[in-house]
Amino acid sequence: MQRNYVHGYSEREARRLFDQANTLSQLLHADTVYPPGSRVLEAGCGVGAQTVILAKKSPMAKIVSIDVSPDSLAQARKLTRNEGIENVTFQPADIFDLPFEDESFDHIFVCFVLEHLSEPREALMCLKRVLRKGGSITVIEGDHGSAYFSPESAEASRAIDCLIELQELSGGNAKIGRQLYPLLKSAGFEDVRVSPGMVYVDESRPAWVEGFTKRTFTAMVEGVSQEVLERGMMDERAWRKGIEDLYGTAGPDGTFCYCFFKSVARR
Repeated sequence: MQRNYVHGYSEREARRLFDQANTLSQLLHADTVYPPGSRVLEAGCGVGAQTVILAKKSPMAKIVSIDVSPDSLAQARKLTRNEGIENVTFQPADIFDLPFEDESFDHIFVCFVLEHLSEPREALMCLKRVLRKGGSITVIEGDHGSAYFSPESAEASRAIDCLIELQELSGGNAKIGRQLYPLLKSAGFEDVRVSPGMVYVDESRPAWVEGFTKRTFTAMVEGVSQEVLERGMMDERAWRKGIEDLYGTAGPDGTFCYCFFKSVARR
């Protein structure tokens, strides 16, 4: 199964993930609370940006967080240790080859993971195996095709398209948010419910201007600069203008919109 994190594993990307998690915490996690004593699998925890939020919202749940990257797991362990979190166990593991018995978990949480996998349906089926009957799975994904903004800019739109194309070339799908319902249904889950979460940003929401428009979305697009230019997907002048225009949407006359999709289903 192909899996490639198109954004890379740099320190800059780790900071972006923390900014993203903190900014979107209320939007994405407001209703994600697990009962005391329940056993929760977080699949693809990365550097622990979402793990901290999960653990703090459900302090009496027992969370097992897995990832294929040893470096990311090391950062996640350090983060939770610094935050004084004691209800999370980290373990190296592959979603497609889970080292757990059938029906080992009461709940599963997956955030910004399926978009990087070439076989997301198969990943969901692997996760379903370790979920108890009646247990819940929560899946959160974005959709880069949902981004729109003002002032409009052809170069900025093309820059976003370049990221979408790069993710497709790596085997992923940057528009997977809109496909969560059929994906979960085809993997055999029941009672599938999808809730879209719209991010709207203008200068009256300064925390969102900094946390989302600048540090989450535009930083994500800017992060693939080298590969875009090396592949000749845009010339350097147009690319630089596209990034500049994206940052410009965070200005006094700018607005930015984006949609996330959160799905909850049961086995």
